[in-house]
Parts: sequence; structure tokens; C-alpha cells
Amino acid sequence: MRAQSVLLLNWRDTTNPEGGGSERYVEEVARGLATLGWSVTVLCAAYPGSPREARRDDVRYLYRGTKLTVYLRGLLHTLLHRPDRVVDVQNGLPFFTRLVRRIGVVVLVHHVHQEQWQVVYPGWRGRLGWWLESRVAPRLYDQCPYVTVSSASREELARLGVTDIEVVHNGTDPAPPRQLPKASMPTVVCVGRIVPHKQVEHAVDAIAEARKVLPDARLVVVGSGWWEDSLRAYVDQRGLRPAVEFRGHVSEDDKHAAYDEAWVLALPSLKEGWGLVVGEAAGHGVPTVAYRSAGGPTESVHDGVSGVLVDSPSEFNAAIAKLLQDAELRQRLSDGASAGAGNFTWTATALAFDRLLTGEPTDVAGRPDSAPYYLLP
Repeated sequence: MRAQSVLLLNWRDTTNPEGGGSERYVEEVARGLATLGWSVTVLCAAYPGSPREARRDDVRYLYRGTKLTVYLRGLLHTLLHRPDRVVDVQNGLPFFTRLVRRIGVVVLVHHVHQEQWQVVYPGWRGRLGWWLESRVAPRLYDQCPYVTVSSASREELARLGVTDIEVVHNGTDPAPPRQLPKASMPTVVCVGRIVPHKQVEHAVDAIAEARKVLPDARLVVVGSGWWEDSLRAYVDQRGLRPAVEFRGHVSEDDKHAAYDEAWVLALPSLKEGWGLVVGEAAGHGVPTVAYRSAGGPTESVHDGVSGVLVDSPSEFNAAIAKLLQDAELRQRLSDGASAGAGNFTWTATALAFDRLLTGEPTDVAGRPDSAPYYLLP
């Protein structure tokens, strides 16, 4: 008999001003599972102005606690409501649901946070966080299956002693019809949360270098976050206020309009499980420059075909400048990005989770053999 209900525990959702690509992944999985017949609940932290409860795409959203107390609220909800399955999303810290149930728990990890802990929480708090993530969690969830989004993240988890790991890639939505023409001036876009480990300062530095040969080069920053004041101060310190535009937390339409304008996507993150923005930009024919050491981009960016992977800030600066100057190279990488943009779908992502949660095989059409479910839109 198939399980009926699934609870996804995540620290926030995409309506949260600090939501990003990992939250989008969780919501697409939730939407897909609801389409496949599951009763789906997502529990995440409340934020100023959030409702207590909402319903979107047949998924029930519960907003409980703060970014810290949401973990206790999620644990209590698991204990009191006893869903058939639980997806415990570990963004550095898990929800410790293994303390209150022995079976039916799947752990979702986008990437390991070793480097980020000391960046965001210097000192003892960062050391404690890394100890909980690297030592406590792998032992607590020892008998649970793990899901991650790239082979790079799977290797990181394996080094922590996790053995049962399945890779389920991000999907990518087809790009909407073009809203705006490509910008007439050299334009780099950086999309995502503004937090220290996204290292948007590296994109600012790259524009500063590019403007030495292309005085009208500019950077468009799409997203918001608690580090924004520090980033703006850095822009002012470098004398680049006229060259850097902050657009904040925008709608999906406005985000895609920014991709329309862009010549290059800068992804200077310290670590990415996959890099959802890479596929979004590729749908617009925009190549990406990212760090190889970030992990996930080694799979989402096909080096030399759909973008460029680099190993240092100086190489990051040089790659941005070269792409802005070399129209032939930029077009070749743009063509490569467009060609690979449809390789990953949210349908495949949701079906993989359905198979993992039920343990049932799927037929060649991608549907579970035992029920008349239909493919997702």
C-alpha cells in the first residue's frame, strides 16, 4: 500500500525574502509530489508579514517559529502529526527528526557547509555548527537514505561517512519569451541571496577590472539578504556606485528580464550544491563564470562549452573581462548554454523523489506502475 502523506521540513520557503535556489528545489519537489497524489505539507520558518498557513499548488505551507526555533517546531510537528514520510532538509543543520521516528525519513542535503560555518558564524558557534553537521548528523541518520543534488555533494557526504546517497538533480524551467533586448552595454548579472558566502564582492571586483578596458561595463545584482548593507559599502569603497545596480528581491518576470539583458552570469559563490541560476541563465543563452571549488558548478557548468570554471579570484576577473570583450567566444558559450538548458526537468526530480519515498519502480513513461498517475506539467 502506498504512503499517503509527506512532510517536508525546510528552514524557509521562496516567499521568504532570504529564500533562494534550494528553497525552489524543495517547493518543486512538494508540488510534484502533490500532483502525483501525495498529501504534502511544508513546514518552514515564519518571517515578518508571513501568514500562519497558506496553500499553493495543492501543497499546505505552515509558517512556524523563527530561523532557529523552526527546528524545534518541525520536530514537534513530526512527533504529533506522524506523517507517513518525512523529508528532513539539512541546510547545515537537520531537524533531528530521527530522534522521534525510526523509519520513513529521507535527508535532503544540497551541499556540505564546512567553509560557510566560519564565514557566517566565526568562532565557537561555527565550530559547533560544523561539529553537528559533520559528526552528529551522519551518526543520527545512519540508517536513513540521503538525497543530494550533485556528484560533488555526494562525494562530500561520503567523506563524512554517509553511505546511502542518491543524486537527484535540479530541474530547470523553460525560459519565458524574451521581455527585453540584450543590453547595449557590457552587462554582468549576479542572481541570488546577498550573504557573505555568495561572495558577490568578487563580481564587484570583476567589474572594476573589466571597466579598465570597457568603461561602460556594469553589474546588475538581483536578490536581497542581510549582507546587503556591507556589499553596498564595499561598492562605495571601490567607487563603483554608478557601475553596480541593486534590484533587490524581484518577481520571477523581473528576474528573467535581468537574464534577458545580461551578457554573462557571475556565480562567485564559495559553495553551491548545483547552482539553479546556471540553468535559468542558460535558458536565455547566458554563459556562467563560476569557481570550480564551489562543487556543484562542475556539473551545472560545462567548462568551455556553456561557461567557464576558474580556480582563483584573478582568474574569475580575467574570465569575466574576456567574455565581455570577445563576442565570438561569448556567442559560442551562449549557444552551448542554450543547447544544454533543457537537459534537466522538475518532472524528473519529482518522480525520483516519489520512487525514493515509495520504493516503487516506475514504468517507461515515468509513472509508478501501481497507480494511474500522470506526468507532471
